[in-house]
Amino acid sequence: MAGRATIADPLEIDLVGFDAIIVSPGVPLNTHPLTEKARAAGVPIIGDIELFALARSELPAHRVIGITGTNGKSTATALVHHLLTNVGVKTRMGGNIGLPILGEEPLEEGGVYVLELSSYQIDLTRSLACEAAALINITPDHLDRYDGFAAYAFSKGRLLAMQGSGQFAVFGCADAPTNAVQQAEAARRAPGRAVCVDTHGWSQHQPDWPSLQGPHNLQNAAIAAALVQEMGLSREQVLQGLATFPGLPHRMERVVTSKGILFINDSKATNPASAAPALAAFPPVGGRARIHWICGGLAKEDNLDECAPHFGNVVRAYTIGEAGAMFAEILNPHMPVERCELMAEAMRRAMKNAQDGDVVMLSPACASFDQFRDYEVRGDTFRELVLEMGCDGDWSNGNSADNGASSPSA
Repeated sequence: MAGRATIADPLEIDLVGFDAIIVSPGVPLNTHPLTEKARAAGVPIIGDIELFALARSELPAHRVIGITGTNGKSTATALVHHLLTNVGVKTRMGGNIGLPILGEEPLEEGGVYVLELSSYQIDLTRSLACEAAALINITPDHLDRYDGFAAYAFSKGRLLAMQGSGQFAVFGCADAPTNAVQQAEAARRAPGRAVCVDTHGWSQHQPDWPSLQGPHNLQNAAIAAALVQEMGLSREQVLQGLATFPGLPHRMERVVTSKGILFINDSKATNPASAAPALAAFPPVGGRARIHWICGGLAKEDNLDECAPHFGNVVRAYTIGEAGAMFAEILNPHMPVERCELMAEAMRRAMKNAQDGDVVMLSPACASFDQFRDYEVRGDTFRELVLEMGCDGDWSNGNSADNGASSPSA
């Protein structure tokens, strides 16, 4: 509105006296000239999550759950939201998933905000002390934004460092960097307030959770359970909610089962570490491998080391995109490989080769930008190809394309 705001380039105006500069998490602060100019002027650079944190004292009494990790945080966040909603707790889900939290109406007294937080968002946050928080895992990712892996791991750990010594945190603890953060947090907190997740106590129930299969989803479920139990839910309430969780699009999404073949859209697997759990979720049956693995795209790494322990679960691989030739060379010693370049060709060949009981899985282990706008378009394309090629079978064993969950940004 005229007279209410001035539009100017922050790189050209004097920044001295500004309370803060608010930027999108996508702005690369490690290379952007605004970073040095703001530092010289003594002005902090923050994001919308920090604005939310600063506004908390003016909101009706509430609690906040914060969830971070390289992989699994979207599923864990949506699952926590589902578990709370399932028992009538008023919640808002935001951050790196769905609508920005400042774009939603404040909760009434007693509500719980459930936030998925990327490292980029944590970098722009200084004072968010979550009543409960989770660090699922830390594996190499986004290293173009950080001065090495240690700096990236430190960024993730800051979510926990912002908590008070009496607040609760749960950790995946399956990797050394996450385990190190847990030990440091446990040393400064009251007993039982910074714990490794207990997956064993929930594992016997996992067959009852159709959208939470595989070791990674057992960990996601156990972490979500710990967080909501901190909010007061009982074990019985958690079990009821886990059984009804519909899953998220593009994350181990069960598209359809046709002629006994299950089609899985795991397009969100944009690096080998996030593809590995999908491969682990479908072990051989009767000694026969059953995954037809569509992989490739714009590689973030020059190896598939994280996936290698699960190569025995793959009956055949179909490589696509820019990384197709490299992946084919890596995989050839371990399994039959068909170089396809395009997803439609990979789908055609996989559907020709798959048998009753097999799984055709898109889990690219790569970014999408060589052929698709983003991982969501890539997953939508896979889903459309499945249906266009005649897989209109038993939908009762899978989820529909629209399961009501929001898709986050990377």
